[in-house]
This record gives sequence, structure tokens and C-alpha cells, in this order.
Amino acid sequence: MIRISSQQIFSGGINRLQELNTSLNNTQQQISTGQRVNKPSDDPVAAARILKLDQELSRVETYQRNVDLAENRLNQEESALESSIDVIQRIRELTVQAGNGSLSANDRRSISSELEERLGQLANIANTRDASGEYIFSGFQGSVKAFEQDASGSWVYQGDEGQRVLEIDDGVTVPISDNGKDIFVRVPAAITGEHSTVNTPAASISGVSLVNEAALAAEYPNSFPDDITVEVDAGGNIIATDSQGDVLTVDPPTYQSGEPFVVAGVEVTLTDVVPGAGDVFTLGINEKQSVFGTIENLIAGLNSIDKSSPGGQAEYDDLIANSLINLDNAQESILLKQTELGGRMNAAESTKTFLEDSSVYTNEIRSQLQDLDYAEAISNLSFQSFVLQAAQQSFAQVSQLSKSVGVKPVAVRVRPPLPSSFLRRR
Repeated sequence: MIRISSQQIFSGGINRLQELNTSLNNTQQQISTGQRVNKPSDDPVAAARILKLDQELSRVETYQRNVDLAENRLNQEESALESSIDVIQRIRELTVQAGNGSLSANDRRSISSELEERLGQLANIANTRDASGEYIFSGFQGSVKAFEQDASGSWVYQGDEGQRVLEIDDGVTVPISDNGKDIFVRVPAAITGEHSTVNTPAASISGVSLVNEAALAAEYPNSFPDDITVEVDAGGNIIATDSQGDVLTVDPPTYQSGEPFVVAGVEVTLTDVVPGAGDVFTLGINEKQSVFGTIENLIAGLNSIDKSSPGGQAEYDDLIANSLINLDNAQESILLKQTELGGRMNAAESTKTFLEDSSVYTNEIRSQLQDLDYAEAISNLSFQSFVLQAAQQSFAQVSQLSKSVGVKPVAVRVRPPLPSSFLRRR
């Protein structure tokens, strides 16, 4: 005999109602959130994939922020370099103007005054700071001002030679800064000449220029000499010696006043030299120069050089010529850096495009797993509501029937089947 109590009937009915109500609530939650998976139990496999996709989206968003930061830094540096080229170009125009032989001393001082203003402007550009207040040309020392004036008033680099980089994708980094030493200080320099030992006041050196860079490189394949000394012996032969004491070939080897000669690819002109008088001239073969130093020397020369003597005129002409060469080299150095920046910006732009495409693709897959099909959900909601309502009505009828007879156990007798012999007798 199997005994089924009314309490069991009630418990089963209530449990079924709770299940139906839970399903209905889940569907309602899906419709309200627009998401098919609101908790792992809704779809464990989909929930695990969604979690991985969320992690991927978080990674992409982080790199996208880095790309934006890199682009902002590179754009700011490019703008600063463009401004510096404009300033140097104006300084070059003033230098050409200063080379006009008809200018008076007052005219040269006027040019010098504007050069000082332009020098300060260039220093301000070199001390450009980003949105966070860090100096972009100070290397790793972003809190240190890139260029400051020393006790003599000369602009001196204060940062280091570091270069900050930023990761913009897995295994992909891009430099986002350049140190000012490489841009403004280590600039190829013009070759200079000076009358270092003066025994003949009228003697002068001029026309110093590099006419054969390959010859200079062949003479010094590993490094540049500090300087080259030139003198004329008693026999009228030109003797050229580098800083290591090595004698260099001179073409032509014999001195003629006002006639140029070439030593190690450098063309030089000596004037009014007395052979054997002991006059020594020095060729400064400096590999690098500071654009600030070039402008400072130009300003000093405009204010101090006396052009009334042939030697003074030659010194002034060399100053103008060397300054123009150094300024052109400075512009070329900055243009090369701009070209390098262009490559970095292209890399950042291509990475940004890749990250955007990756984000779109990942979001699409996530949407397929997460987003709700509203038509199907509303259909399920209607069906679940109908089933719940029917179950509630059925349960209410059973409850009323039970109340009318009392809540008593109901015994159901299950009789065993009759033996087959009994059936045959019948």
C-alpha cells in the first residue's frame, strides 16, 4: 500500500509554482537587462567565454589609452620641432643680413638684439612640457628643465640621454620622447680656423670649409681629430699636423698668399703670412656643436669683432660663414628627427587601427554570446506566464477540495494481481 498525504500534494504543488515563478523572473530579468547571461548558472560555457572576452576587451582598452598618450606626446614633440625650425630659419635670415658689408655697427647690434630674443625663444621651445608638466626633451628626467643658463649666460643641457618608451600592444613599443642633447647639442659642426700664434699681425686665415668629406673620413676612419695645426716653414712649405702629431698631406704643398690649399679634405686660405715667422693657425675639426652655442658665438661676434682691419674682416666673414653652416646642420638634424617621429606616428596609427578592429571583432563575438533575442524572450515570457497562471488555478482548486474534506491522510490500497489459476477456474 502506498500512502500519499495531502501535505505531499501541497509541497509538490508549491515547489512547482516556485520553479515556474523562478523561470518567469529569470526571463523578466533577461528582458530588463537585455542580456541572455546574467549569472554563470544561466549558461556556464557562455559565461566562461564572456569572461575571457571581457579580459581581452580590457587589455585592448588599456593599449588604446597608451596609443592615445603616445600620439599626443609625439604630436607635441613634432609641433615643438616645427617651431624650432621656424626660429632657426629666422636666425639664419638675420645671419645672412648680418653678412651685408654695408651694415653699420649699430645695424649689427640691432640684429644682435633680435638674435638674443630668438635665442630665448628657442630655449623656451626646448623646454616644452607635456600635459602632465614633464619636460619632453629631458630624457628620463622629466621633472628637470632641459636647458638652463649657467653663470656665464650660456644655455647648457641639464637632462640625461634617456628615451622613454610606451607599450602600445603585446610586444610592441614606441619611443615617446627624445633627449635635447641629441637634437640641439650634438649637431654636426662647421670647421673653424683661428690664428692661434700671432707673430705676424697682418697674417690671417679664412675660407675654412669642408670640401671633401670622404677625404676627411679616410684620413680619420674611426674618429675626428680635435684640431689640425697649420704653419709655413722658412722654405715656404705648408706643414699640417693633427692633434696626434701625425703630418698630413697638403695640396698644393707650397704657400702662396691668398691662394687656397686643401688638407684632409678641408680647404684653407692663408694671407700675408711670412714664411718661417712662427705663425701657427688652428683648424677646429669638431664633430658636433650646440645650436645654442652657435647662436651665442654669433651674437658675441656681432657685438665685438672689429671689421676695420683685414684680420677682423676675415674673422667676421668666417663667423658668418660658419654660423650659416652650423644653422643649416641644426635644421637638418631637426628634420631628420621629424622624419623619425613620422615613422613612430605611423606605427602608432597602424597599431591604433588594429586595436580598433580587434575591439569591434571581440565585441561582436561577445554580443552573440551575451545579447538577448527579444522576440524569443517575449515569447518565452508569455508561455511561462500562461503555464504559471494555469498551475496557480489548479493548485487553488486542489486546495479548496482539501479544505472541504479536511486535511487527512489518504490511503490508497493497491491490490496484488489475482493468480492465473484463479482466473482459469473462472
